[in-house]
Amino acid sequence: MKKPYVILVGSASGIGKSTVAAELAKRLGIKHLIETDFIREVVRGVIGSEYAPALHKSSFNAYKSLRNQTNFDDKEELINAGFVEHASFVIPAIEKVIGRAIADYDDIIIEGVHLIPGLINMEKFKDHASIYFFVLSSDRESHKERFVKRAMQIHRGGKQLEYFKENRTIHNFLIKRADENGVKVVETESIEGTTENMITSIAGTCKTVLLKNSVDELADVVDIIINKHGGTIEDVTYLVPGFKEPLKRKVHATDSKKTEKFIESLQKKPNVRKDFEYLYNISNNVRGNKICASSKKALDEIIKDLDVKGFVYKEK
Repeated sequence: MKKPYVILVGSASGIGKSTVAAELAKRLGIKHLIETDFIREVVRGVIGSEYAPALHKSSFNAYKSLRNQTNFDDKEELINAGFVEHASFVIPAIEKVIGRAIADYDDIIIEGVHLIPGLINMEKFKDHASIYFFVLSSDRESHKERFVKRAMQIHRGGKQLEYFKENRTIHNFLIKRADENGVKVVETESIEGTTENMITSIAGTCKTVLLKNSVDELADVVDIIINKHGGTIEDVTYLVPGFKEPLKRKVHATDSKKTEKFIESLQKKPNVRKDFEYLYNISNNVRGNKICASSKKALDEIIKDLDVKGFVYKEK
């Protein structure tokens, strides 16, 4: 029997998680979409401010309620400690909601700032649900633009707008915790692209395709797979003559900005480029690429475009 989906979408305020989660629910046909802010309000009704002052603050200013503020080395450390204190009161209730969804065999998406990688005990659910955890990311300028727009839309200008720096600190903290705990970070360049990337991870179709291209042509390959079609490259296999087993590398290339930086590093760092050129040369520029896309149709389109460009290697 297929396990129910439990999909967690976390990020700092103003990144776009609510919009992305709603689009994800629509695309996957999931009717249960819950914001952790709602769960937090229920918990606030049970636990008074005298017992949990951080809970009754916002995530970005909960640090002001901490009693031991002088014990922290800097403002960022203090902000993050207040944020964790705030979220820690909400997480047990989030886990209860997840448990109830699984017991009822319901697919569920939960989105919110309180979803901190490493604090939610996902181990106790993994045998009973298909769990996917994402943290959304954005560059500083895009984040600030969305943050201001959102604050004005929900009539929380003025005071909340003063806390962008705190929200950016929380953003960086969540990205760091995601990297430390193996949670996928997804760039929010566009709603469509972000959703496509997440669906590829959740319900995607994968195929290993032999490609032949030079190091200089790698940017074109990446552009077709990741930028144009929202696909991913999960791993690469180099077919090295004289070796019984191919050389395999875990890649997990999903983010356009990170891959763009990697491509740039090949131009700016001669040693990195030299290593890749060596690998390409000894394998005759032929590699097996495990390519994943959000659907078989999308995967077929990727392979078709690669073939048109002459990158698909056809053994004679």
